[in-house]
Amino acid sequence: MHQPPSGARAHAQSGIESLRKGDVRQARESFERVVAAGQADASAYLGLAYACTGLKDHPAAVAAVDHALALEPRNLRALIMKADYLAALGDARAASSFYRAAVDTAPPADQLPADLRQDLGRAEAMCGRYAGQFEAFLRERLLAQGPGERRSSARFRDSLDLLTGKKKIYFQEPRQYFFPGLPQIQFYDRDAFPWLDKVEAATADIRAELIEILKQESAFRPYVEGNPRLPQTDAQGMLNNPEWSAFYLWKNGAVVPENAARCPKTMSALADVPLALVRNRSPSILYSLLRPGAKIPPHTGEVNTRLICHLPLIVPDNCAFRVGNDTRRAFDRSDRTRVILLFEIWRPELTLEERTLVSAMFEAIDAYGPAPKM
Repeated sequence: MHQPPSGARAHAQSGIESLRKGDVRQARESFERVVAAGQADASAYLGLAYACTGLKDHPAAVAAVDHALALEPRNLRALIMKADYLAALGDARAASSFYRAAVDTAPPADQLPADLRQDLGRAEAMCGRYAGQFEAFLRERLLAQGPGERRSSARFRDSLDLLTGKKKIYFQEPRQYFFPGLPQIQFYDRDAFPWLDKVEAATADIRAELIEILKQESAFRPYVEGNPRLPQTDAQGMLNNPEWSAFYLWKNGAVVPENAARCPKTMSALADVPLALVRNRSPSILYSLLRPGAKIPPHTGEVNTRLICHLPLIVPDNCAFRVGNDTRRAFDRSDRTRVILLFEIWRPELTLEERTLVSAMFEAIDAYGPAPKM
């Protein structure tokens, strides 16, 4: 922002003082002198807009705001003032776009003055209000014109939630290896997994074996353990934390014999599962334990060539589990321990040849030198 000459600065300061005193007529005259001198910056135009608003000269106010936005398109006060003007005219769609621009542009609230924080909060509330109105109109219109939402596909319903802002878009972001061309699916339908019925039918037996393991608390180790060959960063409080613990039947592509021997029915139930076999890396099969009140921080996986399967075994009420924008029962807000059986399978979209190639690639990577485990 350029600094106006001393005469213009004096008029601008006079305008600010007049606004503080409530003398909007004098404020308007002062800011108009700055404009007439050709020295107005965004703040001068914004001051003029406030003065014109106080005089109920709304066309002049919005013209001044437009000048301010032409100079500083991301000026929060100007964006909100323009939105307020459009809202007063009843142009909800245009007002919503300016309120949304202000919300998306704003820095963290603690970096804003108190009055602007309040205005921004109001902008956020207006965004929510307009989004709700738009969603209600859209769904009612679709219901009237066609088969309606009740018969629409789950994917289309998700698209409406994304369009109306009820859900956020998430994409696969594996930390180590990205295989292109795979669909962005958060939770799969069970139809793609014919072996699932056998696993679910064995739930009672699997739970019974788990309960025996739970009698030996020392059998569980923290799920996130330190590795001396890796920098200890981004553990988000989970490093060596027993709040999230594991008892492994397989670990990093190999059976843990002493543990597997204690759970023969669990191992049998998984016999037909297409485990993601990569030497020295995967699969891992484990009882995953989350202690009361614990919450696993948001994270992404290492690769997108496998799916992580969860079989609920002990899941108290008030638990939830989020993948992308879809939340189902399972982080543990309860006062009881939550335990699931976790295992890793190949993505069903991968051909046998692709699975072999991925496995061979990781074996080649490991041949270059021992790698951190997936």
